[in-house]
Amino acid sequence: MRAKHLYAEFRAMPGAGDAVASLVAGYRREVAAEPGTVRFDAHRLQEARDRFFVYEEYVDDAAFEAHLGATANAVFNAALAPLIVGGASALTWLDELGDASAVSAVPRGDAS
Repeated sequence: MRAKHLYAEFRAMPGAGDAVASLVAGYRREVAAEPGTVRFDAHRLQEARDRFFVYEEYVDDAAFEAHLGATANAVFNAALAPLIVGGASALTWLDELGDASAVSAVPRGDAS
């Protein structure tokens, strides 16, 4: 079983930042309660209040697929789309790194 990690970024349309923040905060509570959700951390950037960043972690692909199929997901995305630039968030998929002992050493160059 391999965990699923990603982050989503999006920018509110001018004047819609507070509405987006409220929508995301409510959705965060719903996703956090879904079986298989490990983390759903939502953030609003301090220096650019119209920009949002969400880090998501699920126990495995099946949990993520269940999240995508949840009614709350469809309702949220339909409500979010007209409030953000481009109508959808940009997703970035992540691979988790193991602890330092599991990562091979990277050569630092010739010390001579």
